[in-house]
Amino acid sequence: MIKVAPSILSADFAAMGEAVKKLKNQGADWVHFDVMDGNFVPNITFGPDMCKAIRPLTDLPIDVHLMVEHPAEWITPFQKAGADILTIHVESSERHLHRALQAIHAAGMKAGVVLNPATPISVCTHLLTECDLVLLMSVNPGFGGQSFIPETLRKIRELRAEIEVRGLPTLIEIDGGVNPETAKLCRDAGADILVAGSAVFKAESPAEAIKAIRG
Repeated sequence: MIKVAPSILSADFAAMGEAVKKLKNQGADWVHFDVMDGNFVPNITFGPDMCKAIRPLTDLPIDVHLMVEHPAEWITPFQKAGADILTIHVESSERHLHRALQAIHAAGMKAGVVLNPATPISVCTHLLTECDLVLLMSVNPGFGGQSFIPETLRKIRELRAEIEVRGLPTLIEIDGGVNPETAKLCRDAGADILVAGSAVFKAESPAEAIKAIRG
């Protein structure tokens, strides 16, 4: 079943707690938590303290997407803050991705890698046995509200084929420009988890938006 993970990057920062509290009743499956350090991407967002603050407000899994340099340094802080899932970019300065994924698992969290739009799936196929999920960026990371990059659909199909041939349980997550229309394309291509920010939090009815994205 398709999971929907609203990105709180698009929520009202002045009412973040209330936005997070509402997500489960609105039909969300996960809470997507975008971490940007101003170095890996040209923006700064949240850190472990924000994760710790929202953890008591929801029992939904918190899906932390690390858009940072040296992501391995943040495994323990986010584990202590209550994160459930941690994904790290293959394009980051982390040289030992295999070790980092194992460390995430050892900390009791699910682990995954993230690929930017221009990064081929071939760079992560040797890591799939260590990944609970692979997050494919369908926009260039750094800011919300961007348009979906259509080439992502080919990458979803390629990755789905690789996962199925090897009989792996690895999930495919898509982040960027997801709305009811692009969500259907992603679902049809083989995606399992859809991250949506503006399409949920800017909608007149977030619950209806989540329902439409799930399909």
